[in-house]
Amino acid sequence: MLLLAGALLSSTDALAQDTLDLGTLKNEEITVVQKLLYPKTDKTEIGLQLGVIAFDPYMIAPKAQLTVGKHRSESLEIEGQLGFGYGFGTRAYKELGGDALGVRPEAYRYLASVSAGVNWSPIYAKMNVNGDRVMHHDVYIPIVAHATLERLAWGEQYFAVAPGVGVGVGIRVFQGDGGAIRIELRDDLLVEARKQSGTVALKQNVGLHVGFSRFTGG
Repeated sequence: MLLLAGALLSSTDALAQDTLDLGTLKNEEITVVQKLLYPKTDKTEIGLQLGVIAFDPYMIAPKAQLTVGKHRSESLEIEGQLGFGYGFGTRAYKELGGDALGVRPEAYRYLASVSAGVNWSPIYAKMNVNGDRVMHHDVYIPIVAHATLERLAWGEQYFAVAPGVGVGVGIRVFQGDGGAIRIELRDDLLVEARKQSGTVALKQNVGLHVGFSRFTGG
């Protein structure tokens, strides 16, 4: 027994002194599993955002929109949006229509819109703020189909219902109370039939929206 114990001790010491060299680990050989602090799967997200459509040369439109979405997974959300606003003439539009020039471009002002589509969230991350706070956020890409109601800004003021598609980028900054600050930039492409000129025009409504969302269920 003493001989056996001595042999075991000597072999243990030898193993402890030996170093096992695994070589260099590649990135694909390292896997980190971490639970999300703010999971979204199976949750309903309801939000209100305020924004502006500000890149049209003739019209600028303050806008409010209500969003309701269902998160099917951490990376996929199905969402609908209902927006309202009003377009005001820009400086360029007023100068063209003034007494000096007297030119009225066929400008349509934004009134309302409805859209439905998906938000794809490929990124969930944390960032350190001033060394004393960690903020959790995700980055998402909205892809939607929509219909927009607009109206000619002068003359007969014809209405136009323009279908189209939109794509953009957004970020949610999660809060500890079950909500998130949401910022989104989206470019909506409209196919607009214009009665005044009898033409069909392609128009871009690029909107920037900032608001708050709350998560329920899940």
